[in-house]
Amino acid sequence: MRLWESVGLVTPARSAGRYRLYTPDLLNMLKRIKYLRDVKRLNVPGIKQALAGSLPAKATAEGRPTPDLGEKLRRMRKKCRLTITEAAERAQISAGFLSTIELSHANPSVATIYRLAAAYGTTVLELYELPVQSSRVIQPRNRKSLETKSGVRMELLSTGTKMLESMLIRVPPGTGSDGAYMHQGEDFLYMLQGTLEIWLDEVECHVLQEGDSFWFESNRGHRWFNPTKKPTVILWVNTPPTF
Repeated sequence: MRLWESVGLVTPARSAGRYRLYTPDLLNMLKRIKYLRDVKRLNVPGIKQALAGSLPAKATAEGRPTPDLGEKLRRMRKKCRLTITEAAERAQISAGFLSTIELSHANPSVATIYRLAAAYGTTVLELYELPVQSSRVIQPRNRKSLETKSGVRMELLSTGTKMLESMLIRVPPGTGSDGAYMHQGEDFLYMLQGTLEIWLDEVECHVLQEGDSFWFESNRGHRWFNPTKKPTVILWVNTPPTF
């Protein structure tokens, strides 16, 4: 693992005592690297090419930590009167990783954002700076958005709705939710561009292509991933607005 870190395949956070902190998302990355090395017999350049945009070392300006996201999550935790350790346990992540998120040293994945919102008894909508007065028309330049550590961008397409939530989700090559999550309601997807691999309860896998539509029960554990070298764009609607 130190070799993989030295060549830029993984970048674990560090504790105050300089110990490496391996999050569930990072452990999944390590498993993928091990598979590519042991089963596919790829060398380091080959592994980097196979992982493409999911490598931390390839983070671009779009993938940098969102400065105010960590502060918002810290305020939500404080409002619930939870310690870092208590909140991390509820969200099934390490206390060290939650600390790096709150300090804006790292952006959480989609799955981690959902888990933290659930741990704080709220929705991810609380993380957007929503206007006081909702609007029926939202122009592209006025969309509120969140961006994860891997560059997945979630653009809010509606505000003030009572029964649904609609998003435009942009998934760079080799990235995804970085873990499974669940919530109440139903999800509907329409593929505007690219390919998306989505798993339900780790037993049902669907590969969606441009033009496909798909729905599922939101209380099923779901994770998703763009396995191609091209970006994916999805119209994603869920009801009720738990996002």
